[in-house]
Parts: sequence; structure tokens; C-alpha cells
Amino acid sequence: MIGVVAATAGGRTAAKALAAAWPDEVRSFTGEKASDALREAWRTCDAIVSFLAVGATVRVLAPLLEHKTTDPAVVCVDEGMRYAVAVLGGHHGANVLAGRLAGVLGCEPVVTTASDRTGAAPLDSYGADLGFTVHDPGLLARVGAAVLSGEPVSLEGADGWPLPALPPNVRPVPGPVPGRQDGQDGAADADGTEPAVGILVTDEAEISCMCHEGWFGDRLVYRPPSLVVGVGSARGVSAAEVGGLIDRVLGGAGLAPESVRCLATVDLKADEEGIREAAAARGWEIVTFPAEVLAGVAVPNPSEVVRAEVGTPSVAEASALHAARSLGRSAELVAHKHKSAGATAAVARLEPKGRLSIVGLGPGARDLLTPRAHEALRRSSVVVGLDQYVDQVRDLLRPGTVIMASGLGQEEERARTAVEQAAAGRAVALIGSGDAGVYAMASPALEFASYDIEVEGVPGITAAVAASNLLGAPLGHDHAYISLSDLHTPWEVIQRRVRAAAEGDFAVCFYNPRSRARDWQLPEALRILSAHRPPETPVGLVRNASRPDEAVTVTTLAAVDPAAVDMVTVVLVGSSRSRTVAGRFVTPRGYQWA
Repeated sequence: MIGVVAATAGGRTAAKALAAAWPDEVRSFTGEKASDALREAWRTCDAIVSFLAVGATVRVLAPLLEHKTTDPAVVCVDEGMRYAVAVLGGHHGANVLAGRLAGVLGCEPVVTTASDRTGAAPLDSYGADLGFTVHDPGLLARVGAAVLSGEPVSLEGADGWPLPALPPNVRPVPGPVPGRQDGQDGAADADGTEPAVGILVTDEAEISCMCHEGWFGDRLVYRPPSLVVGVGSARGVSAAEVGGLIDRVLGGAGLAPESVRCLATVDLKADEEGIREAAAARGWEIVTFPAEVLAGVAVPNPSEVVRAEVGTPSVAEASALHAARSLGRSAELVAHKHKSAGATAAVARLEPKGRLSIVGLGPGARDLLTPRAHEALRRSSVVVGLDQYVDQVRDLLRPGTVIMASGLGQEEERARTAVEQAAAGRAVALIGSGDAGVYAMASPALEFASYDIEVEGVPGITAAVAASNLLGAPLGHDHAYISLSDLHTPWEVIQRRVRAAAEGDFAVCFYNPRSRARDWQLPEALRILSAHRPPETPVGLVRNASRPDEAVTVTTLAAVDPAAVDMVTVVLVGSSRSRTVAGRFVTPRGYQWA
């Protein structure tokens, strides 16, 4: 919930605008004394928008501060609605909220957190979307300062996790640094010295045992959600027994409880209070599986006695392995079955899935790039795309991002490369213009993608939509998109689709309408349409929609000149009911006006 605090007429007007824009998120505090309203918002809300001066806001809230990870995020907006200043909790919602306010109020977001100003991934939220937690937050400032100042920083244990890029001075151990050209391996600096600080991703409890010979520096430790605890039990087992067994198994294997992702068991035990209470006390989710599913999981310690009682020869080991495999791309047992009087427990470690974000960049203008696309680019460590599209967003990528750009005609290679990088456990953005699912990279990439990666489609504004809005409303009723490129589709098939759209009286949007090598397909398509609609039917030509050299033309089916069209032009042809109104191309929706 976002608490909105306002004390002036202007602030109250803005508060109403936010309540209208985000009706399920906003709680307004506009009728009380401002200081009391701020305190109440702090107590009851997750974030605060204060239409008060920064100084006044800070003076009221300062005595209430506890920790940035639990305090509400706070953004102050000035009386003139010019600036939205992220004051508290920048990496915990305030920076994002400032950007959202800009979208509603038209103000400029002011972000002062160092990592955001430099573009580096903030360490206090590094891996947070994957479930990472920080083992010792006291080291954040020391290691974060080293990252931002360009000091050498080592990075261990991050391989296989789809994490955002870190700057080039953060050096993976062991192996070559991605993107480096100097041949340096490992974390040692050019003079052979080890970095003074480092970053370590591990689910092992004893950090000291992982130190390299000669290593004595500080390491910021992240706990990944890589472990699944499997539990079986007798009826009526106590929470103390289950919890005690789990703690002994984790401790004996040297595993950190903070890295446990969930507790798994057979569905017959879903209502077992001892298991439920032990999981709840540790903040763990419980997942359950049918006995027949667990019976198919190969385990090192099966029991025929358990099979006879439950229907599967293993509960603890089988449920841990099955849950871990369903959450990752593979899994292994790291703690075999241990028993107490009334319970069994085992632990599996999962190998995480990589992530492929298929990102539509929109038609070209930066303000038509969606916030979700922007965030997907920032979350990626590898970006794959056509060279001209990579150049379009290069300034948005975090320092250290590996860029894999290629030219026209290499679409299949880009799709394969993106999937391969994601299958290696990386966070990959495969980019394209418009919407990646419309005549773009989503289709070839998904043909190669398997279950071993997570796939996210990030919508973009299509060329057709951008062109339609520039022309008026040519797509106001039923319409069809048809590509006139016969590179991968025989012309006979394209011709049949154009004829069907003509006979169905659809408005038509032509992609890939004409190139130097294909100059006859567009005239033929227009000829087919002309046989089914009047010569005054509107035709819109939009070249480079939303780009600096944008050109928009409204003409008619009888007057259109195909020679004025090229591959960066979108051609929209109206239906028999389309018309031009005050110079704008309109296809009526069909409403009957009184």
C-alpha cells in the first residue's frame, strides 16, 4: 500500500490523480495534521509519497527509522510537481516509485543512490528477485564502495545463477572474466595480488573453509535459495522432533538454513501438524507430491517398509530431489536420509535455471520503450540482438554486460545463441524492435528453448500500433497483419492470405512491404485488395515510426505509389468502411450514434 500525504490544495489534487491512476494501491492522508499523517502512513503503508518539503518529511520520520530493508520507501514531491525525490529506501522501492510518479504527474525522478547514478547493480538488492539474502549486511558498504570506486573485487559461486551484470572490476573466480581481452584469469590483479574484498554466493554454512590460500580479505556473502529439505514422518510427530532433525541434518552437512527454499513431503503428510509447524517456524513453504510421483524417483536409500505404508519407497530423499528438479534444471542429494524416532529428513541442492527475457524495444523512440523492457535489460548479464538494436539501448545496459551483436540475416544464430547462454545459467535478454512476438525473435528462440530455462516475454509497442496511432485509427475494427516477404514463406501462400483478407473485408497492415530485390509483391497485393474495395479506400504509409526521420502519408488505394515504400515503411490499407476524417485515417468501430 502507498500512503499519499498532502497538506496543500495542490498536493491534494495530485493525491487524487494518484488514487485514480493506482486505485488499488493508494491510501490518502489529506485531512489530518501533516506530521500525524506521515507517522500513520509510516506505520501502516509499504511506501509513502509526501507532498511536503524533504526537510519537513525527514524531521518527522527520522525518529522512526530502523533499517532500510524494513522501513517504508519514501518519495517527496515538491509543490510545483517538478521533481519526485527518492529520499528513503532507494533500492527498496523509492527509486522505482519516483519513476512511476513521473509517469502520472509528469515530474522528473531524482535518484541519488550511487549504484543507480553509475548504472551498477545495487548490492543490497543483488539477486533479490531470485530469492538471495545477504548473510552479513554490515559488509555492504565496504564491498559496495569497492565496486563503485573501481577497486578489484572477486566474485565466487555466482556461476549458473541468472544474475545481473557487475562492473568489469568484479572478477569471477576461477576462470577468465567474460568480455575481457587481456587474457587475465582468476581474481588476481595485474600485479598478482588478490583483491582485498570479494563477493561470495554459497549455501555452505562454514564460509572460512572456502577461502583461497593466502586469502584474508572481507567477502560479502549471499545465500541463494538452492536447498530443498525433504521430510517424512510418522503420524503425530511433534514440531520439535521434526525441527530438531532438520537442524541436525543441515548442520551436519555444513549447509546454511537461509538457503532452504522450501520443505517437501508426500501429500499424505500435507496436514501433519508437526511438519507444518516446523516449516512455519523457519519461514519455509511446504510443497507436496503424490506417492505415485515420488515412487518414480530413484534414491540411494529406498525402504520397502515405507512403500508398504505410504505407496513410495522414499519420502524424504524422493521429495527433496523431485522438488529441487522441478524448481531447477537438475538436482543432487547433498544430505542423505537421516532418521529420528518419528521422522526422516534429507536435503537436495538444485542447479538453477537460466533466464531468457525476449524483449520488444518498441518502434524506436525511447519514451515508447516500456518500463518492463527497461527493467529486463537492467536485470540481464548478456544481451543478444541485431547490432542496430543493441546500439539503440547500449546506454541502458549495466557496466559489465556481455553484448553479442550480429547483423541482418543472422536471426537463427541470434536465437540459438540466446538460448545457449540462458541454458548455461545466465540472465539473457534477446532484443528486437516492436514486439518480439510479432515478426521478430520470440518465435525462433522458443523453437530452440527447452524446459531447462525460464522464459519471459516482455511486450513491446509494435510497428503497426505505432503507425496506426500516427495515422488516426485505421485498426479500429477487425484487421489482419501480413508480411509480404517471401524469404521464408512462398508467395503463393502470401497471395492466398491477402486474398482471404480482401474477401473478409479486413483492414490490412503489411509488414516487409518492399525492398530493392522485392519490388513487385506490394503492387500485386494492392491489386488484390482493389478488387474488393473502392478506389477511395484510405491507405497509410508510415516510415520509421517514432524515429527522427519519421514520415507519415495518408493517400488512397487508387493513388498510392508503391515506389515510395521501403522495408522500414508500414503500409496500412483500410476496409471498405474505412474513411478519412479531417485528414485522419479511421476505420469505424461500428457504434450507432443517436
